[in-house]
Amino acid sequence: MTLPDDLAFDIGEIPFSLRGAWIDLSRVVGLHRTSEDVHLVTHTGGMHPIFRIVPVGARGTGAHVHATPATLSWRTAHGEAHAVFASTHGIRFRGRGLSLRFDAGDDLTPFTGGYLFEDPVDSSLTLTSYESGRRYRFTIVDGSPLVTGAGALRQGTRSVEFGAGGEWEVLLEEIGTASPRPDVSAGFDEVADQRRDEFAQYLGALHGADADDGAIKAAYVLWSATVAPAGFIRREAVLMSKHWMDKVWSWDHCFNAIALAEADPRAALDQFLVPFDHQDAVGAIPDSVTHSEVLYNFVKPPVHGWAFAQLRRRTGDAYSEAELTTVYERLSAWTRFWLDYRRRPGHRLPYYQHGNDSGWDNSTAFDAGSVIESPDLAAFLILQLRELRELGRRLDRSTFEWESAETELRTALFEELWTGEGFIARLVTTGEPAPASSLLTCLPVVLGDLLPRDIADVLERRIAGHLTEWGLATEPVDSPAYEDDGYWRGPIWAPSTALIEDGLRRAGRTVLADEISARFRALCETSGFAENFDARTGAGLRDRAYSWTAAAYLTLRSDAAQRSAEAA
Repeated sequence: MTLPDDLAFDIGEIPFSLRGAWIDLSRVVGLHRTSEDVHLVTHTGGMHPIFRIVPVGARGTGAHVHATPATLSWRTAHGEAHAVFASTHGIRFRGRGLSLRFDAGDDLTPFTGGYLFEDPVDSSLTLTSYESGRRYRFTIVDGSPLVTGAGALRQGTRSVEFGAGGEWEVLLEEIGTASPRPDVSAGFDEVADQRRDEFAQYLGALHGADADDGAIKAAYVLWSATVAPAGFIRREAVLMSKHWMDKVWSWDHCFNAIALAEADPRAALDQFLVPFDHQDAVGAIPDSVTHSEVLYNFVKPPVHGWAFAQLRRRTGDAYSEAELTTVYERLSAWTRFWLDYRRRPGHRLPYYQHGNDSGWDNSTAFDAGSVIESPDLAAFLILQLRELRELGRRLDRSTFEWESAETELRTALFEELWTGEGFIARLVTTGEPAPASSLLTCLPVVLGDLLPRDIADVLERRIAGHLTEWGLATEPVDSPAYEDDGYWRGPIWAPSTALIEDGLRRAGRTVLADEISARFRALCETSGFAENFDARTGAGLRDRAYSWTAAAYLTLRSDAAQRSAEAA
């Protein structure tokens, strides 16, 4: 597939990176912190800006930054400089008529900052970073640098400038304690062509030849957010973002896996299994995983049975018996965790201990109390039990445990949490109903054709009441609790959209499902792939390059195209 010549993206929203890399070039340097200057940022050991990259002097004034999937460029009336990923851990920079200075910061303490020195082994300039625990090595391809602060301790300027003597080129790598001297024999343009071809191939696998600007940018968000195995990440994984949301949360990953399923079933399975690599002795999977951190203080909702059923369908049952066995065993333990450790004695329904467990951190459903029996949780587990039953049948395992548990949960959900006017959540200790205005209480629609018709009718009407010009508000815009930038108290999110659209469609409510899909796709094409969106204006909020948003968009787009083709 050939990429459009005019394809570009805003480096202030989408970081410039490469599939497999833990580094990027970005103007985002921390939690809700941005800079006018592009920075080399690493996600090794957390998110850390290592170098501020500054066009130098009068010739650098007003430099325009232009980003494509293959190259990042600084351009002025006097000259230009370019960057391309030479590998997953190294970036080549080249300039003509424009100097770039790499500023490492001024402070060095026994535990913070960077130490710049010239390595006697090969005369390479190297910066050690306390924050990331890595080194950053300059290998000069052409030109001579101007170095400030090499060997300096404590406070003082540390920088490396290229371009004062004319044309220049350098490779900047993130390395460990030491690394062999890199091969820089390939030309800059050759490397850029290789990166362009790699992304084009990835895009073509996702879309074929019909990718437009929105699809290309969504694919780039996924591609560039992907990291190679390192630290606690044991297989290739798509981070939620290479901004500050640089983790794999244990329900977010499911939506990325679904988007990859048809193009690359193995990559989809890896993405699905990332958190299961850290499943604990009682079957729980962690809240999140990233390079240097695994968190068990919360969990995430058990959407995994629903998700794996999607993977099987979208890949045409591409997984081997050994792969199905792995998934079956992981899902079995995960399901038993909820049934054994998250049900009050004498109660049939499982509970969340906090809004974070649901993924809807601050939803109004938790306003009366955080420990609740919630209808979405029961619905997810019902689907997970059904998927375990199907996998057990395929693997010649007994399915009695799953069938019995499903029957009990289905009965309890409809007998205890359905009011006739909607589903409610309730406090575990008192039985008191929780506030019911959140879209969270509509998520049992994910049961699709398992819902009685009268319940599906009510859920359809309630969901329609959350629909704005841009999509499904997580709290009705006329609710007293609604907030434009309220996280799960109003904004539109990708996962709720994807789950509800799928459930409505399987329940036969295709008109509303089509409308929700169309509005969310239009939202992304207008406002990009933000973490969430203002339900009234459609403006992107929070992290602006969020992979599950891109993934949901790609999935909904692909499904809509397939329906159109089938109807033609």
